[in-house]
Amino acid sequence: MAPFQLDSEDEFCIEKRTFYRVISGLHASINIHLSAKYLLTDTRKLIFIKPKEEVAWGPNLTEFRQHFDGRLTQGQGSSWLKNLYFVYLLELKAISKLSPFLQSFNFYTGDAEDDSDVLKAILDLVGVVQKFPSHFEETILFSRDDAPKLRAEYHKRFTNITRIMDCVGCQKCKLWGKIQIKGLGTALKILFAEPFNHKQVENVTRNEIVALLNSFGRLSESIYELGNFRRIIKEEKLWKAKSKPKVNDFSQFLNKG
Repeated sequence: MAPFQLDSEDEFCIEKRTFYRVISGLHASINIHLSAKYLLTDTRKLIFIKPKEEVAWGPNLTEFRQHFDGRLTQGQGSSWLKNLYFVYLLELKAISKLSPFLQSFNFYTGDAEDDSDVLKAILDLVGVVQKFPSHFEETILFSRDDAPKLRAEYHKRFTNITRIMDCVGCQKCKLWGKIQIKGLGTALKILFAEPFNHKQVENVTRNEIVALLNSFGRLSESIYELGNFRRIIKEEKLWKAKSKPKVNDFSQFLNKG
């Protein structure tokens, strides 16, 4: 399943291109997770193996290449990875915009110790986010005369994607898919609500905040796993380079014969 792609960018306004890049980035994140947490070994159903169950999950470089290698994706793989960073920066900017509200939000979990830990983690996150202010420039979007129509179209498309998630058979996949879509929708709501002020902040619900933070966490993990795949590829290239016989060594071998 290939991520969303545009046949011709000239046919779309910047808002529609942004929508496709956002969905493409989300899809790239999912594909990275599938490649990084791949079922490598499963002997539970093999009757000739000892009764002890053995399941191993880990990174699958072949699977990763099928999704992102330029030679296998008609040169689109690098663009899809760029879209991952695009949606990451979009959600980062939303969190930055929401940070004053997050610092005073009542994260009630039912346990005083957990409440304290959550607040500390949120304050740490906000502190890091504020050190990197230039995340995403959203002011150029929805500045046209037809902005209300485009906002309505965004909402309609995200509603359709959420409904598609209902068709997913895996309950865990469905749950995470809906959380990420809701988190992404919350980020867009924060960035493009007009105007976004203290009164508007009050319209962001607890569930939306939870979804946004979890969605951002999944994107962050995807970027971390992408770094692991880059390290694996680099190590593979070094191993292949060391495994090749040097010309001088091979010549000496022939002379000895």
